[in-house]
This record gives sequence, C-alpha cells and structure tokens, in this order.
Amino acid sequence: MTPGRVAGCVVALLLVVVGVAIAAAGMGWTGNGSSTSWSVIGAVLAGLGVALPISIVQRVRQDAQASELERRRYGGKR
Repeated sequence: MTPGRVAGCVVALLLVVVGVAIAAAGMGWTGNGSSTSWSVIGAVLAGLGVALPISIVQRVRQDAQASELERRRYGGKR
C-alpha cells in the first residue's frame, strides 16, 4: 500500500472513532442530555469513516484490473 492509502485508512479510523463518540454523546449514552443534531453529525462522520476505506479498496481493485492497453494509452487513469 502506498503512504497515501495508509493515511486515508488512518483518517477513516479517526472519523469512525470520533463519529461514534459524538453520536454516543448526542444520544445521551455518556451521561449528559441528548441532542439530535450531535447524534446526526456523529452518525454522518462515522458513515464517512466507513465509506472512505471502501472507496480506497475499490480504486485499488480498478487499478489492478486495468489492461495493459489502458495502462499504456491512458496511464492507468481512465
């Protein structure tokens, strides 16, 4: 894996952890009152954290499946 992909996975992990923490606080699971807006923000962050590595893996698969002609003609970026 390239350093950029590793960094993307680390960012994704941080998004999931922070998103779950914010959502839990927004739902009142940490002891404080609940807030719908913080619950939604936390859920969105966690969802983005899940989607990011999926897109990274998909890009790796597409690069692996590129034919030799596509690599020569388009530089593998089609």
